[in-house]
Amino acid sequence: MIKHEISFPDNEAAKQLYGDLNRNITTIEKSAGVSIKARGTSLSISGLQHEVEVAEATFNQLYGLIKEGYPVYPSDVAYALRILERSPKANLKDIFLDKVYITASQRVVSPKSINQKLYIESIRNNDIVFSIGPAGTGKTYLAVAMAVSALANNLVKNIVLARPAVEAGEKLGFLPGDMAQKVNPYLRPLYDALHDMLGGERTAAMIDQGYIEIAPLAFMRGRTLSNAFVILDEAQNTTNEQMMMFLTRLGFGSQAVVTGDITQIDLPLNVSSGLVNAKRILKSVKGISFCTFTDVDVVRHHLVQDIIRAYEKTGQRGKRKKE
Repeated sequence: MIKHEISFPDNEAAKQLYGDLNRNITTIEKSAGVSIKARGTSLSISGLQHEVEVAEATFNQLYGLIKEGYPVYPSDVAYALRILERSPKANLKDIFLDKVYITASQRVVSPKSINQKLYIESIRNNDIVFSIGPAGTGKTYLAVAMAVSALANNLVKNIVLARPAVEAGEKLGFLPGDMAQKVNPYLRPLYDALHDMLGGERTAAMIDQGYIEIAPLAFMRGRTLSNAFVILDEAQNTTNEQMMMFLTRLGFGSQAVVTGDITQIDLPLNVSSGLVNAKRILKSVKGISFCTFTDVDVVRHHLVQDIIRAYEKTGQRGKRKKE
């Protein structure tokens, strides 16, 4: 057991670091398995050497972020601790200060893990990026943020968002309404991301004006998408033919991001996933990048990470359904 003392010269920054009612201190204390006593702008951290060093590094790096003007949210504390537990030499400024976009509610969209940072860099440096990993790792959200940022900076003329309309235990024909109304629930996650980035009214206006298009994958056939940022979501539910059709829609001045979770395939057992095959066929093609996420990158409720791990242990994740 060891004890380290650390102090923070800026009283106001220290208050932000500690959080309301010392919430951030409590989070680090419980997650790192240490004992922390606060006295003014000084902290005393006791525990096993490794845990104390991780907790101390987390406080120091978060303090540095606050001094740079970054608004540290309670969730950021958990992300920071998770990063430094796995990669003690990581620099949180390189990750958290990489501003992708500022949402309508003035929240900064930035990477929250090392893999998310690599994902953002891959999108910046490649025309086609595949993002593969479990739910909650920010695959779609960050892609939409990059698309909105590209449109705002006049790097593209429009955004095209597509998803395959594949049922997960429910048939389209059982849903009420015409075709547009039937497929709308499948596209809802894309609308949600846009509403968070732009606000509901601005999203609706940009869709009406043609700057943003959200459509089922089948509607992409026969088109050439030029000067566009194109996102294919839930790509694990594409067939080989659909995946090739989508990738060959790309025109001059465009880039594409393909996201999916190959453990959540809703295709019949006798139909192979276009995403799985694309990973095998295209992995050595220059200009195409593959980014892989794990449960460590989950940025939803902390229980989501535990749920994914629990299913992986029992072998239940990724089981295919029979027709």
